[in-house]
Amino acid sequence: MKTNVDQVFTGRVGMLLPSGEASGIVKSAVAGRLMLGATGLEGDEQADLRHHGGVDKALHHYPVEHYAVLAAEWPQCADKVGAGFLGENISTHGLTEHDLCIGDVLALGAARVQVSQTRSPCWKIDLRLKVEGASRFVEAAGITGWYYRVLQAGEIGAGDTLELLERPNPWLTLAHYWDSVTAHRPDPELLRRIAAAPGLAADKAKRWVERADWLVSNGEK
Repeated sequence: MKTNVDQVFTGRVGMLLPSGEASGIVKSAVAGRLMLGATGLEGDEQADLRHHGGVDKALHHYPVEHYAVLAAEWPQCADKVGAGFLGENISTHGLTEHDLCIGDVLALGAARVQVSQTRSPCWKIDLRLKVEGASRFVEAAGITGWYYRVLQAGEIGAGDTLELLERPNPWLTLAHYWDSVTAHRPDPELLRRIAAAPGLAADKAKRWVERADWLVSNGEK
């Protein structure tokens, strides 16, 4: 499995209107090549480091195909949504949550990256689109995008090949992962299996074990 990176995006922290909330969601396409290190791309910033950035969220990937879904849902947004609009660092065609798995290791330019988790949509998507409930729609539709951790630092740029090298969890596509962990009453044993999947972000693994324990203590098998 391989595809090409269409565009690479970075951005500085700014004020997200109309709330004036600090955010790094507004990004611009970059010409040339950038160093991708353990905590992300050079020149890229995140405002809320509790929920964004860090080694398990070093690089955000969002498929450009998802913007057509958003434009169809809210035609008034059709002329503004497109690659880079929701704060992703890389944009591609032909690769979605149904094609990648938790723990996948990929070559990206001179770097090597690993799929660590899905993106959890937040209220800043509502502000960016100027649509109340947009984040809930993205969550329900499973068009979340995902994050990589960086296993090997290196320069990346638009036009680079993104190629699958290793797949430790072929059963756990990002789509299956998302559907499973967002289910109203998920299967505790499935949550434990997911938590043990190699490559999953440690905080997410801990959360799903705790969720499984809670479900069992409240009568789930």
